[in-house]
Amino acid sequence: MNPDIPPLNQPKAYDEASVFLVDGLQREARRQRGLADSAVPAVCLLDPDGDVVRHLSRTGDATRLDSWACYHSEMWITKVDDLELGIVPCAVGGPYAVMVAEELQASGCELIISVTSAGRILPVADPPFFVLISRAWRDEGTSLHYLPPSEWVEMRAPLAAMFPDGITTLDEPVTVGSSWTTDAPFRETPSAIAAAEHAGIHAVEMEAAGLYAYAQAMERDVICVAHVTNNMAVDGDDFEKGVDAGTHRILALVEAIADRWEASRTI
Repeated sequence: MNPDIPPLNQPKAYDEASVFLVDGLQREARRQRGLADSAVPAVCLLDPDGDVVRHLSRTGDATRLDSWACYHSEMWITKVDDLELGIVPCAVGGPYAVMVAEELQASGCELIISVTSAGRILPVADPPFFVLISRAWRDEGTSLHYLPPSEWVEMRAPLAAMFPDGITTLDEPVTVGSSWTTDAPFRETPSAIAAAEHAGIHAVEMEAAGLYAYAQAMERDVICVAHVTNNMAVDGDDFEKGVDAGTHRILALVEAIADRWEASRTI
């Protein structure tokens, strides 16, 4: 290794298997906590802000899954019409989100949808609005452990093909766009924002690049959505998501994505 280059920027052995595996972690969590080896729902939502879970638990519309074998997170189960949905709240940032994603898909989840609060870059609409992230700008470190360096990482092609025009079946349009994934939200400097604008980026968030790199490397189904809720708190009345912290809007979006994903598997 070159001592003048940080370990993050050193070449990785991408074809080499990890010693520390998800199965081992979950095996020990089940042993220590006396948990049953039970599957999670086929479709799961990452809820980084935790607002969806807080609302559903308060109204009695979600129950905690006590058999979820994760040391660091909780899982809640709800129904959205005929869809059984698992929700993991507060998985903020690439390292945490990807760790949970690995655990979810080792536990039987087939589709992960992440709906993360994001800051507006391009002024395409007034917050709150949704952007289906087709590609993420890799200004973070998690993705570099799954894929070689590059400027962008994209949603897997079979999933992207499901949304050529975004989602138009909801009460609000959901456009396809790009995001800037950062590890340091309080280092969104004027020059960094200007560079993101020049790259045609719609929103800034903290998870998509890591999740998409994991999905590409492991051939997993992951779809990331930026819930653009703010202008980075430079003015008042920011971070508003709407009625019930946007829970109903988010769940309607998740159901629409899951329906299209399920339909694509029967073609």
